[in-house]
Amino acid sequence: MPWLQLKFSTEQQDVDNISDYLMELGALSMTYEDAQDNPILEPLPGETPLWDNLIVSALFDANCNTADVLDIIQQSNFAESIKNPLFEQLEDKDWERAWMDNFHPIQFGHSLWIVPSWHEPPNPKATNILLDPGLAFGTGTHPTTALCLEWMDGASFENCSVLDYGCGSGILAVAAAKLGAKSVTAIDIDPQAIKATTDNMARNHLPDSSIERGLPEIAKNQSFDIVIANILAGPLKELAPSIAEKVNPKGKLVLSGLLKEQADEISQCYSKWFNMKPAVDKEDWIRLEGTKR
Repeated sequence: MPWLQLKFSTEQQDVDNISDYLMELGALSMTYEDAQDNPILEPLPGETPLWDNLIVSALFDANCNTADVLDIIQQSNFAESIKNPLFEQLEDKDWERAWMDNFHPIQFGHSLWIVPSWHEPPNPKATNILLDPGLAFGTGTHPTTALCLEWMDGASFENCSVLDYGCGSGILAVAAAKLGAKSVTAIDIDPQAIKATTDNMARNHLPDSSIERGLPEIAKNQSFDIVIANILAGPLKELAPSIAEKVNPKGKLVLSGLLKEQADEISQCYSKWFNMKPAVDKEDWIRLEGTKR
């Protein structure tokens, strides 16, 4: 059946109370968007994961009396905080199927492909990474992941130990394993990312022992020939000494998840330990590469 969606703008300080209030009025779910189209940045622990100005979409049953809901809102204490409320009808469709239909195999460099697990590989002889991102970040469609994969396609992994720092879906760890790395370790602070990485290992028929994965503690006191960290500028800056320590002398460091305007600051931060190369950009995002001194 079709659904009704109530869209309105509000401020971050009011959104929690408004959401609770609309759920009491029959809203089934709430979705938040940035009203000013700022970049999506992952919050650090304890930080608020919302923007200052928001567009809120509240999903209601199709049988909802929209006039009554709007009237109740106008009479409530939230009348001034719920700005320009408007109901619209949503088409009833299989959203998961629609997403799957629009996620196609993607080539990176000469011979590396990311292939959705429900597709046949376009080139069976290439290095094909079968992927189901699940709930974790990392499909290859985002420029930061693409920048890492393009670097990996041109790199040599023979006899190398690799650390995927902030593994998300495990896409980079699986790629490293399939590209011939001697050993691969994938770490993330999100247990869902570890599950997604494990699931994607199985989809790629990798032995359970081919990628060690878990919370960051499992990589304590270890160092690697290649460390790839596709996270964000804030954590990359804060964790720089720890990340640098995990790279072997003459080892490679690949950083992404950065906007162009953040490149100089992060490159300068890591230049304490690495000979950094110029940034490589894709759309508004960049990749940094360094060699440990």
